[in-house]
Amino acid sequence: MNLFDSHCHLENGRFESDLPEVMARMEDAGVRRCILAGSDMETSEQIVKMTQQYANVYGVVGIHPHDAKTWTDDCAQQIADWTKEERIVGVGEIGLDYYYDHSPRDVQQEVFVKQLLLARQLDLPAVFHVRDAHGDVLSILRAHRNELPAGVVHCYSGSVESAREYLDMGFYISFAGPITFKNANKLLDAAAYVPADRILVETDSPYLAPVPMRGRRNEPTFVQYVAQKVAELRGVTAEEMAQTAFENTCRLFRIPLEG
Repeated sequence: MNLFDSHCHLENGRFESDLPEVMARMEDAGVRRCILAGSDMETSEQIVKMTQQYANVYGVVGIHPHDAKTWTDDCAQQIADWTKEERIVGVGEIGLDYYYDHSPRDVQQEVFVKQLLLARQLDLPAVFHVRDAHGDVLSILRAHRNELPAGVVHCYSGSVESAREYLDMGFYISFAGPITFKNANKLLDAAAYVPADRILVETDSPYLAPVPMRGRRNEPTFVQYVAQKVAELRGVTAEEMAQTAFENTCRLFRIPLEG
């Protein structure tokens, strides 16, 4: 299969001891490219360096809702400067997380809006993290409907109804390991519903390893199992699904199909 892991965290310390082997397995499995997603300023800086080191690695930079409380006015300029790098292709991951509430919700919302508008200003796509917060994320997006960047809701966890609204705003939907879990009922419907030209696949590694690798450290190689499950739900071959998601990822992030 021709695969693109559209969201992972290879800068995470859990890959520190064997990153070259992880990258080699990725290539052997047909995962031609991956996008690393920033969580804070430190990981975003690491990602910039990794995109310079590995030709098949791209990145997005930004502050995760967990770390919204660390935002300062200097962050916007630094993020903008990083996006001038050749393989930094977006702003993220940004959004709201009401499951953990590591940052106060009002701060999460403020920082989400700032980065959302920054992505629009930079003419780059945004990568959205949404956990237990689809209602407020959609409300914010509606309020800024005329100034939205392109973007993707990563590791989608919502309903068909929420997916419909994201899609109506022009966004893409990305599915990760949870699509393979036993309790994934609403995700199964959403994966079947999203139009073929708006669907991405990812691992979100090292988190949320898909069945049959659940319980292990996730890595980009395992995106094949996500693609296989989504293909099954959509009645297409795994190879076709992988190619479709590959092309969609390249289109969204303006990455050449070849090279």
